[in-house]
Amino acid sequence: MKNKILPILIVLTAMTMSGCDYIAKRFAHKHQSGTIVEAYGHYLYESDLVPVLSGLSGEDSIRRREQYVHDWLMDIVLYETAKDRADESIEAMVEDYRRSLYIHEYEQRLIAKRMQTMLTDSMVEQFYTEHSNRFILKESIVRGVLLIVPNDAPDINKVKKELQQMDETNMETIEKYAYRYAGGYELFLDRWITANQLLTHMPFEKNTLNKELRYKQQIVLSDSLSTYILQVTDKYLQGEVMPLDYARRDIEPILINQLKKEFLRKESDKLYQDAIRYKHIQFYEN
Repeated sequence: MKNKILPILIVLTAMTMSGCDYIAKRFAHKHQSGTIVEAYGHYLYESDLVPVLSGLSGEDSIRRREQYVHDWLMDIVLYETAKDRADESIEAMVEDYRRSLYIHEYEQRLIAKRMQTMLTDSMVEQFYTEHSNRFILKESIVRGVLLIVPNDAPDINKVKKELQQMDETNMETIEKYAYRYAGGYELFLDRWITANQLLTHMPFEKNTLNKELRYKQQIVLSDSLSTYILQVTDKYLQGEVMPLDYARRDIEPILINQLKKEFLRKESDKLYQDAIRYKHIQFYEN
């Protein structure tokens, strides 16, 4: 009988001592300076409220403090209750998300520190040539000059001819004319402008503008107040394959993404081989 009682006493004593130790720790923690409240083992400290109460004083500070503490406690209570009553599948989902988060963060650090993004012109050109069907224009694009002048501006016909014969010499003449008379002046000789962008400056219907672009290098339109002169130096029409310099902005992200995938694949292979070499992976025969 004594032999049976003794183990029970030992267990009870250990449980009592363990419980007292836990209570003592909680009591000691609660009385640490700066602790406001504890809920389910989570602690809120005065230091946590410093940024929350920044710039507030008096009644505003008191109300904000009370609201923050209340919201913090409600969040903890809801979280702990939900965690206790959660389906087991939640833990699996949390673990999957945790694993994905670790892997993603590690991969981004690898890319930032070790990957050298070396996009060459030949890589871009090769991709453009092999996948030209992916770069069909959904709207026309042009390069050139747009000049908007009042209908009563002098020498409009003369400036039209200057625009048709544009070179370094008469560009100065055109710019002086624009500075003096133009209500609007857009110079886009080295960049592409879409038809929709042109429509924000010219009172055209879209279909009409597309027709004009197909057959003319200089398009002139007038309304009751202004004359619009569009001189086209280069153009690609809707439905055509876009030029390489315009397609580059779409090609580069695709190639960079491919380089990232290839880099991460090689790094993963190295990690896998290292894991086998250092026996972090063991295969067992059944």
